[in-house]
Amino acid sequence: MSAQDQIKQDIAENDVVLFMKGTKEMPQCGFSSRVAGVLNFMGVTYKDVNVLADQDIRQGIKDYSDWPTIPQLYVKGEFVGGCDIITEMTLSGELDQLFETKGVTFNKEAAEQIRAANA
Repeated sequence: MSAQDQIKQDIAENDVVLFMKGTKEMPQCGFSSRVAGVLNFMGVTYKDVNVLADQDIRQGIKDYSDWPTIPQLYVKGEFVGGCDIITEMTLSGELDQLFETKGVTFNKEAAEQIRAANA
């Protein structure tokens, strides 16, 4: 299977996918750690794809999204953004709205705790 086919399959078969450096249990960069930390704290079920394990996937996801950086978050097949965008969306409540609209289960109280801690 080509890297592009694998990327398409991961995005199609999982409601939430995070292409990241490292894993959700052990992120390998600060930006990946921040996004995984938000998702983990909010109790979101998601597939993590470690781009460090496969150079073809690492470049392939950048080509797929036409976005130059990692991490990249996909929700219900839609590219949402990288670390800065996810951070902004979390703090503004937009990420909650996206999850609610797309039917993704998350802990609303945890999301509110993140906002309160960053107010």
